[in-house]
Amino acid sequence: MKELKKKISLSIDGKKITARPGMRILSAALSRGIWIPNLCFIPEADLPFGGCRLCWVEVEGEREPVTACSRPVREGMVVRTRGPLAERLRKSAFELLLSRHHLDCRNCRKNKNCGLQEIARRCRYQLKPGRFTRENPGLPADDSHPDFVFNPNHCILCGKCVWVCQAKSAGILDFSRRGLECRVSTFAGEPLGESKCNGCLKCVDICPVGALFRK
Repeated sequence: MKELKKKISLSIDGKKITARPGMRILSAALSRGIWIPNLCFIPEADLPFGGCRLCWVEVEGEREPVTACSRPVREGMVVRTRGPLAERLRKSAFELLLSRHHLDCRNCRKNKNCGLQEIARRCRYQLKPGRFTRENPGLPADDSHPDFVFNPNHCILCGKCVWVCQAKSAGILDFSRRGLECRVSTFAGEPLGESKCNGCLKCVDICPVGALFRK
């Protein structure tokens, strides 16, 4: 009975659910089978990265949409995942991701198992360049490691590989540079094959878009 009193009650898209205090909207929704678009969310991470900006939702009583990965639940909260304001921001975020992602689905190792493809299908977005200028720099792929390849032209900077490498493995991956020049990289940009990578392949398994793939 004490456990029940600790739970917070809220509504998402008309469905009443309960969640633990401190839980964020996205975690609460996904745990109850309510899908909200996301690419950078990591359930184990202590703090949300908030890089993809796809999980916009509208909360009753608030003027502006909020990101579901960062907003904690509260008692009586009413959430809409597909309101017009949230949808406009989500679609813009999706188009921004596509503006730096090399669209080559046919030849991609993640074809038919890609996070971008899933979001496009569920949200009925088009998987093609939109209104934003293409920013893909045409960088060379790093195939120096014996087990896997990193193609930075497919990377959407979701941060998942950086997190899992830092939290669960050798800690050789991180972000370098800023703004449009931001990249996932090893220390000093050394090739993966010359780094202290232990070949655990956790970064490959967590990548949602095929920027990292097995040989």
